Amino acid sequence: MSEQTTSRVVEPPFLIVNPKAYLGSADTLELATITDELAARFGIDVIFTAQHVDLRMVKDHTEHLTVTAQHMDPIVKGRGMGYILPESLVEAGAEAVVLNHAEHQLTLDILDATMRRAREVGLATIVCADSDAQCRAIATMGPDMMICEPTANIGTGRMDAGDYISRTTRIVKDVDPTILVIQAAGVTSGEDVARALAQGADSSGGTSGIVQNPDWRAVLTQMFTAIAEHKKNRAQEEQMRPRTASRVNG
Repeated sequence: MSEQTTSRVVEPPFLIVNPKAYLGSADTLELATITDELAARFGIDVIFTAQHVDLRMVKDHTEHLTVTAQHMDPIVKGRGMGYILPESLVEAGAEAVVLNHAEHQLTLDILDATMRRAREVGLATIVCADSDAQCRAIATMGPDMMICEPTANIGTGRMDAGDYISRTTRIVKDVDPTILVIQAAGVTSGEDVARALAQGADSSGGTSGIVQNPDWRAVLTQMFTAIAEHKKNRAQEEQMRPRTASRVNG
């Protein structure tokens, strides 16, 4: 079976909205619809994960989201009762898949096989890692994106207070600067998103910090605003660099 190449499905800085299994289908659709509307308004790319049974529904009712599966298995068509067939995800409208989350960890051999199958069907890979060593090892496997997150902070509403974000992002980029790094553990607000981006991440967002907030639109608007501000500031900095260099050379 030939291996396809996956083009970049999002451009940084972008948002990730990952409801996991917190929501049923109706609530997932409501969250997806709000996110889709804000993505169009702010002009920012979004990774939106959904339960496998909801992927087609989200794809059919949104226009601006990169619909993403929360897991898949390295099986081929045939036997595999109860496993997730990669081709079925593509047919349902998924463009990417999250692998090796702390809540669904894979051995390295299974992860490698699953990433290969994802590439064969054209799905972008978003692979999770915890420690410095895991971030470095998984980066060598060539995922399209990585979620670097300390497991202890997942779902706590508290970001790492040290240099985890900048340190692990640098570890990944030193291995392969083309890998996009998502830092979202403990993120609950626009301020948290701004902090993650300021420390070098390509993306931020979250799960419980969004779905457990009583006002999804408000918290998402905060996060989109933070990303938009970061994007604007980065563009201004890039515009200033040639001018600064020309003054020095002159």
